[in-house]
Amino acid sequence: MVTQLIFETARLGVRPLQTFDFNAFHEMQSNPRVMQFAAGRIFSAEENRQQLAQCIAKYSEPGNDYWVWAITLKADGKFIGTCAIVPNQNRPEIGYRLLETEFKKGFGREICNGLIHHAIDTMEVQEIVAVADCRNLASVKILDRSVLPFVEELRQSEQGSIDRFYHWKRD
Repeated sequence: MVTQLIFETARLGVRPLQTFDFNAFHEMQSNPRVMQFAAGRIFSAEENRQQLAQCIAKYSEPGNDYWVWAITLKADGKFIGTCAIVPNQNRPEIGYRLLETEFKKGFGREICNGLIHHAIDTMEVQEIVAVADCRNLASVKILDRSVLPFVEELRQSEQGSIDRFYHWKRD
């Protein structure tokens, strides 16, 4: 089945999530290494079914500002993760998750840069934020090299972690 591409990078395609993505989506969302800095916990099959359905349903909501898409390999269309532009205190926040098998291949940097350019150039957002747990060294490194300026580190009192906050605003 061919679905509409949202945007693409050198090696990746980004498209709407589909129900047939469930197995790979569940593999990603139930992996403790993938989820440790995202949600802080893994999700059950039922929770993942509900999350996937909710993400797909958002696409057709009038005025939707909550976008979660599938990341695929351009070479073969294989699902390797999700990326998102979602509201954070009324500002668009970018984020992504990859299957553990796709770590350390440069896909994080590639999709982060693709998301930023899509948000700025296509969606014409006025500002973008990104947040990374300081312990997530790979994401911190990616964001430190992105066009999003580092603003500050914020202590998360409930979790006891420190998040790095990045913010870009159109002039």
